[in-house]
Amino acid sequence: MQSIFKNPLWLAFALAATQFTYGQWDPPADYYSLATGTGSQLKNQLTTIMSDGHIERRYGDFRDSAAIHDQDPDNSNNIVLVYNGASVDSAWDSGATWNREHVWPQSRQPGTASNSTRGNLGDPHALRPANPSINSSRGNKPFGFGNTVGSFGSLGDFWFPGDEFKGNMARSLFYSDTRWSSLGLSLTDGIPSGNQMGDLSSLVEWHYLDPPDEFERRRNHTIYSQAYNPEFYTNNRNAFVDRPEFVWSIYVDQQNDSMISIDGVGDTNGASSMSIDFGTIIVGGNTALTQSVHLQKAGLDGTYYSVEIFDDAASELTGRYNAFRMNGTDSQSFDVSLSVDNTTPGINVGFITVDNLDVTTGGGAGRGGNDADDVIDLSLAVLDHSNASFSSLADQNEIAMDLGEIESGQPIGPFEFSIYNLPSPSGDLLTAKLNLFSLDVVPEDAGLQITGDLFENLPATDSREFSVFGTAGEVGSYQAAVVMLLTDEDLPGAEFEVLQFTITFDVVQASVVLGDVNQDGIINLLDIQPFINRISTGEFQLEADVNQDGAVNALDIQPFVELLQS
Repeated sequence: MQSIFKNPLWLAFALAATQFTYGQWDPPADYYSLATGTGSQLKNQLTTIMSDGHIERRYGDFRDSAAIHDQDPDNSNNIVLVYNGASVDSAWDSGATWNREHVWPQSRQPGTASNSTRGNLGDPHALRPANPSINSSRGNKPFGFGNTVGSFGSLGDFWFPGDEFKGNMARSLFYSDTRWSSLGLSLTDGIPSGNQMGDLSSLVEWHYLDPPDEFERRRNHTIYSQAYNPEFYTNNRNAFVDRPEFVWSIYVDQQNDSMISIDGVGDTNGASSMSIDFGTIIVGGNTALTQSVHLQKAGLDGTYYSVEIFDDAASELTGRYNAFRMNGTDSQSFDVSLSVDNTTPGINVGFITVDNLDVTTGGGAGRGGNDADDVIDLSLAVLDHSNASFSSLADQNEIAMDLGEIESGQPIGPFEFSIYNLPSPSGDLLTAKLNLFSLDVVPEDAGLQITGDLFENLPATDSREFSVFGTAGEVGSYQAAVVMLLTDEDLPGAEFEVLQFTITFDVVQASVVLGDVNQDGIINLLDIQPFINRISTGEFQLEADVNQDGAVNALDIQPFVELLQS
C-alpha cells in the first residue's frame, strides 16, 4: 500500500486545493464568537461551543462514516489510514483491511467501546481508520517526543505518529481533553496514568511543526457538516483545527513572546512594512513578476499567523494555517505578486497583511497578541503603447508627395515634418514613451538626405522635427522613402511601429539657352568674354556650342554674334 503523502500527485492536489478552496472548510462566521477569553476561561468557552448542539455518534457508525470524512481525495472509493497514510478500500470488512484507532487509547479513558458506545469512545473527531497491525503495535502508548522526525513507530514507552500525522494527533487529543473534560480526560507531560494522555509538551511542539493541512481541515468540516455528511454529521467541530492559535493560551501560558516582522525589522509594537514596486510594463507585457518576502519570528515561543491578500495582491502563502516553531527564532520566505490584467492600462495596487494570531497579551509590547500587523504594499503600472504619427491631430503613419519634374542639378526641398507621440485614450501618464530606433532614406541613389536625430523616451503629446532635402541627380524617375522604425520605451511588452514619408519625382535634362555662356539667363555683352575664353581654350560648354555641332570653335562665332544682335 502506497502512502498518499509520499505520492507527488496527491501533494500536487493538496497544494492546489490549499490555493483554490481556502475558506471552503471554514466554520460558520459566528461559530467561535463566544471564544473571547484566555487560559482556562477560553478552554471552558470552547467546551461549551463544541458541546452545544453536538450530535453524538456511535462507535459503530465510524465503520460507514469513515468513507466520507477520511476519503482519499484521489480515489473516492478509498480512505486514508492514519500513521502510514495508505489508501485502501473504504468498505468495512470487519477490520481485516482497516480498523478503528482510538487516538486517545480506549484503555486510558472510562468505559469500553462497543458499536453502540457514544461519547469520546465513539466520537469521529477522536477516531481514525488504521492498519490493524500498526494499530496493535501502537497499543495504548502515549505520544512522544517533540524533536522526533521521520516515519511512525515505537520509541520505548512512547509512540511517534510520523511527521505527516503528529500535528493531527495533537489536535485530536486537545479536542478530547476539552470537549470531554467532563469524563475526567486530561493531558500531562511524561508517562500518563489513569485517564490521562500525553506527552503534552510533545503535542504542543508538534502542533506548531505540523499545521492543519487541507485533508485535516476537510475532515473536520465533513464530520461537522450535514451537507457533506447527512447521515453521520455531528454538528460540532474541533476548535484546535479551526483556531490553532488557541493552543498556547490553553496549554502553555499567557506570555507568548513571539514577534513577527518583515526582514526582522519591526517597531516596538511589532509592526513592520515593505513596499514593492514591480515597475512598469506595457499592455501585453509579462505580468509574472514576483518578489520574495522574508518573515522573521523573534522570541522562543511558537505561534500561528495569517496571511491575507487585498485588491490585486497575490501570495504563495495565504490563510491562517501558517505557523512558526517553538524553542527558538524561526523564519519563512514566500513569493508575492500582483494579479494584473495586462490588457488594460492602469495603476495596479494591492496589499498583504501578516497577523500574529496568538491570543495572549502577557508577553509585553509587540509580543503575542500585542504584535501589530505587518503590511506589504505592491504596485505595478500598465501603460498603453506609444503611438507614432506625422500629425498631432490624428494617427497618420504615411505621407506621400509627388514633386513632378525637376531639372537635373536643381535643389529638392527642404521638406520639414514632425513625429508626434499621440496620447492613448487612457491619458498621457498611461501612454508609453516613444523611441526612434532607426532612420533611413531608400534608395540611396535618389539623392535625398535627412536632418534630425534618433531619440529615446519621447513623452506623449511631445514631438521631434526632421527635414528632407537633396539635389536632383541623373535623369530618371525616382520614388524615395524616408523609413522610420519606432518602438515603445524599453519595457516588457514593447512593440515596433513604422512611419514612412514617400517622395516621387522625375529628373529631366536641364534646359540650355544657347549663347548664355555666363548662364545668367540673358544673352548680352557680358557673355562675350566667357565666349572668347571657351573659343581660345576649346573647352566645351553647351551654351557656347551655338551651332550645336558638338564642339566649341571658330564656327560658333558667327551664330554667337547673330544672337547678340537679335
